[in-house]
Amino acid sequence: MNIQYLDLLAHKYDSEEKVVTEIINLEAILNLPKGTEHFVSDLHGEYQAFQHVLRNGSGRVKEKIRDLFQDELSNTELNEFATLVYYPEEKLKLIRDKFGNKQELHQWYTEIIDRMIKLISYSSSKYTRSKLRKALPHQFVYIIEELLYKTDESTNKKQYYTKIVQQIISLGQADKLITGLAYSTQRLVVDHLHVVGDIYDRGPEPDKIMDTLINYHSVDIQWGNHDVLWIGAFAGSKVCLANIIRICARYDNLSIIEDVYGINLIPLLNLAEKYYEDNPAFRPKSHSDKKKSDQELLQITKMHQAIAMIQFKLEMPIIKRRPYFNRSERLLLEKINYDKNEITINGKTYPLENTCFATINPEQPGELLEEEEQVMDRLLFFVQHSEKLARHMNFLMKKGSLYLKYNGNLLIHGCIPIDEKGNMEKMVIENHTYAGRDLLDIFEHYLRHAFTHPEETDDLATDMVWYLWTGEYSSLFGKRAMTTFERYFIKDKETHEEIKNPYYHLREKEEICRKILAEFNLNPDEGHIINGHTPVREIKGENPIKANGMMIVIDGGFSKAYQSTTGIAGYTLLYNSYGMQLVAHEKFNSKKDVLLKGSDVLSVKRLVDEELERKKVLETNEGERLLQKISVLQSLLEYRYMSLDQSLQSND
Repeated sequence: MNIQYLDLLAHKYDSEEKVVTEIINLEAILNLPKGTEHFVSDLHGEYQAFQHVLRNGSGRVKEKIRDLFQDELSNTELNEFATLVYYPEEKLKLIRDKFGNKQELHQWYTEIIDRMIKLISYSSSKYTRSKLRKALPHQFVYIIEELLYKTDESTNKKQYYTKIVQQIISLGQADKLITGLAYSTQRLVVDHLHVVGDIYDRGPEPDKIMDTLINYHSVDIQWGNHDVLWIGAFAGSKVCLANIIRICARYDNLSIIEDVYGINLIPLLNLAEKYYEDNPAFRPKSHSDKKKSDQELLQITKMHQAIAMIQFKLEMPIIKRRPYFNRSERLLLEKINYDKNEITINGKTYPLENTCFATINPEQPGELLEEEEQVMDRLLFFVQHSEKLARHMNFLMKKGSLYLKYNGNLLIHGCIPIDEKGNMEKMVIENHTYAGRDLLDIFEHYLRHAFTHPEETDDLATDMVWYLWTGEYSSLFGKRAMTTFERYFIKDKETHEEIKNPYYHLREKEEICRKILAEFNLNPDEGHIINGHTPVREIKGENPIKANGMMIVIDGGFSKAYQSTTGIAGYTLLYNSYGMQLVAHEKFNSKKDVLLKGSDVLSVKRLVDEELERKKVLETNEGERLLQKISVLQSLLEYRYMSLDQSLQSND
């Protein structure tokens, strides 16, 4: 152990008693039950639905309430109380309006505060007092701890506890206390949150999801393909930037770009107005909750065309300078017969429709107009100087990774590229061959390099971020090709097909999952692979639990765009000391429905895995960290004894 490090540590633990006390505390924590992990995936900007799932802990809050109060409260009362815990500010306002006089309201406050204290006590039963204290509203910590640890209530201190509650109510602090207790319960029910990719795109409020995650008590993120697209744009990739603007235009979400992140789209609009007209293939997808004028829809349609054509052009030089990306068949602008308005792909010729090639030079189809270059330069400047986007992207990098090994499980958004025999696919990058875990590690290396060097816009790292979005061996894409061009311009749907990596059908097999877990040095007898990215078509009978429980796919359709395909509105996964449960969610209509009707969005819970013995902190990643800390403290204790002996010998 480094002596200088021990000297520094000795300043924090400046007595033998402090060291011993901390060792005792940590050893005791190792024997507590592990906390509850909560897994979500493919949120795609659906902030309201995500907020509800977060607040109810995928049903854990309701379970705690039912466990405690099912013998004294009716189902209606249980639902009312649960809604109060989910949305305390809004529910309190509705409840206050019901009471005719102050005395009735004060009586209700007294009962609810008592109920909240019982719920907090029950929800925190497997945590230390120190951890509970950190979860409590700081302005009420002393009062709540007095109420939590009641003693001698029947005689000496009964009036003391009663007076505390009365004073809280009479001083107008009841609402604040109840609200604080509600949020503390939400925090205690879920110990750690995993977001298994795709916070961005399609839905209207990814920024609000990011703000929620930044303020969440314990979270990690496994990047999805859409998240990496936004990271790439901020890191200086113009082709990634073109993609995010195109997707926002397609789903009528340009307000995220312009209003939320302050990126001025006027230069793009001016370009679009000059070169493009109305085009049915580029009209934005309609939203029932968004009403736009015909003029606004026409502007979006024109901008959609302008940025799509810029995207197709920007892809071409990357494909040409990186031959090992194996994307040459995607040089589609060079395969067009502009006189006949047709394209030849894989030896077959198709007519083109809804074309918008006004800015293309057939002799050099990949060349940007000077105006297009100026537009992209200005857009990139706005992106890289958005304070809010910088804050969100920095958080994504700080808390994110391509994959995560956590408590024996492998968390990954997309896939592990494999061939039809289940062998790890190999990719050659700069004369080095990578496969399996090594391939994902080198992808992440380049992504982090691109992010920390945003001034390098044409380097391999920046190109590699685009490859992660669309490459054949990308763990985030996992398809032979992305057929965006074909879907816009070719009617024949055979050209729209995107052939998936064999991973997506081989993951049904237990032996393949075991092989992947072993590749990441995880125990195949105990571990699981937790996956997002591909919506599970439950409506057609697809099972999200695969390979005898070793593979769990939790993309069930948070995004409204997928819900007609999946038949549900998302999966979430819970993993506590007793085992794993998969939760399927019904469509979330509105917060108003929950407040007024007490309705919830849970449908079915399915047992994935049940622990034979209740799992302890000792057996988790947190346990490993605590064991390391204990080892260091024991070294500090030995160092203190050694220093003391040397001091005594010196005095002798």
